Amino acid sequence: MANLTRDFFIALSNNELLNKSAKKWGYRLGAEQFVAGTDIDSVIKTVKRLNDKGISCTVDNLGEFVTEKSESTAAKEKIISVIERIHEEQVSCHISVKLTQLGLDIDESFCLDNMREIVGTANKYDIFINIDTEDYHHYAPTIRVLDELLQDFDNVGTVIQSYFYHAETDMDKYKDVRLRIVKGAYKESEEVAFQSKEEIDENFLKLAKKRLKCNTFTSIATHDHHIIQEIKQFAAEEGINKNNFEFQMLYGFRTEMQEQLANEGYLFCTYLPFGDDWYGYFMRRLAERPQNINLILKDKLYTSDNKLKKTPIVIAAASIAAACLLFCRRKK
Repeated sequence: MANLTRDFFIALSNNELLNKSAKKWGYRLGAEQFVAGTDIDSVIKTVKRLNDKGISCTVDNLGEFVTEKSESTAAKEKIISVIERIHEEQVSCHISVKLTQLGLDIDESFCLDNMREIVGTANKYDIFINIDTEDYHHYAPTIRVLDELLQDFDNVGTVIQSYFYHAETDMDKYKDVRLRIVKGAYKESEEVAFQSKEEIDENFLKLAKKRLKCNTFTSIATHDHHIIQEIKQFAAEEGINKNNFEFQMLYGFRTEMQEQLANEGYLFCTYLPFGDDWYGYFMRRLAERPQNINLILKDKLYTSDNKLKKTPIVIAAASIAAACLLFCRRKK
């Protein structure tokens, strides 16, 4: 059942009609719950608010699978503008990027040139750039770009997805590089990736614990409180310095736990997406952990004292409509 739910949300993320509709109607559907605005001013305002709570941020200019050079160039310029604002405002924040937004599907050299400009600008201000790994098809070229950048820069790293069989090998390869460990949010073949939640969780914990024994900074990215508790216990038992790692969650998810972890003295970072191209990103987050839909619906349907809200809950209606649309299209 869990795999069916995961496949369902991944299918929704790839639905072109829904993606286009979401760009047009996103904020009427409650996108502000999990997207920190559509412009740089909005996202910087959110970063400052979270910084005041002891929470750092990583900003993601939403967009991926771009096929026009002009779009990739525009995305690069916007990301550089965010970097400049982070420096000007002196906020605690770094950048996350997706290479398919920056031209990986157009020309790898073009993408590398874009990344050199981004990482070089960030390097001047001591700002870290994290390369988000995407689906398996893009894995090898992503690693090639990363390896090229690492020859000249030390302010760039990437993400290890625990559902891949090769995750541990890759993590060991980058033992001196800042990494983020995640479960993985794309539908992958059983030839290259674990399929069950139990196997993915088990590998996630194995990777996280092994990595924490190193001295290289690591982001532990999960909303799973069971995993978080086990990591906290492991770190305490092993005497691991809290400054050597951080917990990381998505903006709009488990906000009380985010603040609680920060208040407990753990480094905490919120993944902060912004822009209009939010739909595919959000559906993959639900695919990664379908229980997240409960967190959003509870927030939209009920007040803090557990009473049903009177205002229309369009995000719930939108989710149901999306499901019906997908079902109907598949039946035809």
